[in-house]
Parts: sequence; C-alpha cells; structure tokens
Amino acid sequence: MTIEEMKRIKKEKGYSYMQIAHMSGVPLGTVQKIFGGETKSPRYDTIQALESLFRGETSAVREEMAVYGAVKKQGEYTTEDYYALPEDKRAELIDGVFYDMCAPNFVHQRIAGELYHQISQFIHENKGECIPLIAPLDVRLDSDDKTMVQPDVAILCDKNKIRKWGIDGAPDFIIEVLSPSTRSKDSIKKLGKYLDAGVREYWMIDPDKRKVIVYDFEHEDYPAIYGLEEKIPVRMYEGRLQIDANMIREMIREYPDSPED
Repeated sequence: MTIEEMKRIKKEKGYSYMQIAHMSGVPLGTVQKIFGGETKSPRYDTIQALESLFRGETSAVREEMAVYGAVKKQGEYTTEDYYALPEDKRAELIDGVFYDMCAPNFVHQRIAGELYHQISQFIHENKGECIPLIAPLDVRLDSDDKTMVQPDVAILCDKNKIRKWGIDGAPDFIIEVLSPSTRSKDSIKKLGKYLDAGVREYWMIDPDKRKVIVYDFEHEDYPAIYGLEEKIPVRMYEGRLQIDANMIREMIREYPDSPED
C-alpha cells in the first residue's frame, strides 16, 4: 500500500494524526512527518504498522473510534474531550475536530520567543495595557465548546476575557510560525477562524519561504507580504510598533538544518 492510498483512506475515514498514532503504535511525530511529506522513505516496520491499520487488520479500526475514552466522529468533539486528553498529548480543537500538535522545534521556539520579546518590550516601554502572550496557552476562540487553540504569540487587550485556564474569546493580535505539519491548518483553517472570531490582525511567519504574511482584518487590508530583511509595522499600533524581521532571518541562518521536531 502506498502513502497516497493511506492518505485517501485517512481522508475518507476522517482519521486524525493522533488517532493513527494511537491505533498503529507509530509515534505521533513520525506519523505527521510521513503524511506531511517530510519523510519520503519511512522504515519498513513503520510502513508495516501503518498498512496493518489502513487495511483494517487492526481491531481498533472503525468509523467511530474511541479517542482516549470519547467515542465520537471528527467534528463532534468538545472542550470536555479536549481536557480529557492525557497531559503529554498536545492538540488543538477546531469546530469539533482534533488537530495534533508536535512540540515546536528549536528554530520555531526561538522565533516565537523573539517575537514575544519585541512585542513585550514595546508594550512595557510605552506603559501599554494590552497583554503579550506566548504558547502554550488555551484560547477558547469562539467562547463555545467546539474550539480551543494555542496561538504561538498573541496580544490581548480585553482583560475581561482572562480566565484561570486561559483566554475566553479572541485575542486582538495573533502570530503563528508555520511549519510543514501546520502550514495548511494555520494558513487556511485558522485564517478563517481568526477572521470570524474577531481577531484584529493575524501574522504568519514562514521560515521556509523567508516571508511574513500579514492580514489586517480590522481595516480589511490583506494580505500584505514582507521579506525578512525589513521592519514590519503592527497595524493595531498604527505602525508605532515595528517588528525587526531581520532578527528572524539571522536565527534561520544560524540553524538552517533544524529538524521539524
């Protein structure tokens, strides 16, 4: 069985990466790399385990599966199921669908940390009242029980949305650092969710293509695309805050071969 055939079955059944890993015994990170196209030639025993799953030879396979005790189809999961996941399992819940998350790689984390630092420094120096945030932090984006995300970096100005467990509602500003395993989700699924939820401004940092994509939802001005050799204005601060993207470029140059996870 080819990887493409497995992808077709995965789509038909609605399996998530987490479900595939749970039933096949293949590590989650490996599953994401294989189906994300990063791993071109998986090990023989890995292919055997996946083939056994997708050929229906694994007894746990069925259209409605138990994911850590919750027997539901994708699209039916809630925040109750989200909080029932084991502590070592990272996932986002979007419109009742679970999306698996690997721990961020070294460069990803450095980029997010640098962005948070620049934003935090600006807010502190200007005695701003908005709050800079960095993952991991639960954000119940629509204030309902079907979506829980963890943006890489965010700014929250409405303190009434703060809860002990995280943020209940949309932050004002969000940045996601793209990776091969999250690119589609961040640039398509989350883009629409953030717009609909009332996020004022959304940035996507693309380390592979060396660019930053900015969506200024508040002024309906998007997308704006920047390189990593310039300073990029944050629109919600009317350009008074400018992110030095050259710092990101230097981090990528320093660790060009950092693995995905």
